[in-house]
Amino acid sequence: MKTKVLLLLALISNSIFAQSINDYAAVIVPVKYSFQSEENQFRLSTLTKFNLEKAGIVGVYSNVNYTNDYPDRCSLLTADVVKSSGFLVTKLTIEFKDCYGNVIFTSETGRSKEKDYGEAYREALNDAFTSVINLGYKYNSKASATRVKESVVPSQNTSATVAINPVSSVAVSNKDVLYAQPNETGYQLIDQSPKVVMKLMKTGNPNSFIAIKGDIQGILSLKDNKWFFDSYKDGVLISELILVKF
Repeated sequence: MKTKVLLLLALISNSIFAQSINDYAAVIVPVKYSFQSEENQFRLSTLTKFNLEKAGIVGVYSNVNYTNDYPDRCSLLTADVVKSSGFLVTKLTIEFKDCYGNVIFTSETGRSKEKDYGEAYREALNDAFTSVINLGYKYNSKASATRVKESVVPSQNTSATVAINPVSSVAVSNKDVLYAQPNETGYQLIDQSPKVVMKLMKTGNPNSFIAIKGDIQGILSLKDNKWFFDSYKDGVLISELILVKF
């Protein structure tokens, strides 16, 4: 009885995940995963895109300009390949994340006992993609078109010693949003171009980063659930609202 219940829950879970995947038009493929030392090492990015297309999902590399075809960044998922530790076994899992960084789907863990690193990674990734292919992806354009978009209202709080950089409108469009891409020291924030707008370096506080924007250095910190870039200009503290999706 317990086994039947677990199987039923797994089927329901897969059905929900499949529906969620269907709501997205394409998947962004990073050119370098966190466990890799160089771009497309062992051709894993190439293999990811190949397997996505095998599953019927459009894959776009993160280093190309895809905004003409997909102006709404939140209509896309981002693929991530996660490496797990295992004795004499290479284990890889695929995660699909939305533009907010939420994990929409996690694949079954792919495994390989190959001794050669390249062969092991490729075999494990292909194995993990079996569960993605089995989802039977079919793009639901109607669901994508009706997805609720978040509106951001800028803070109205000011003080005599702080100059607030105003936002032109209360409802901010997606073109104003910067998207966080992780790197070795923290993140880089990119716009829809995609162009690197700001570089972030981690501190001891997860809600505060050393930030560099062009030739200006300051602090990006979370205040009242909004991110502000604080820097000095001519001895005056400037606080600029930054719309970030991690």
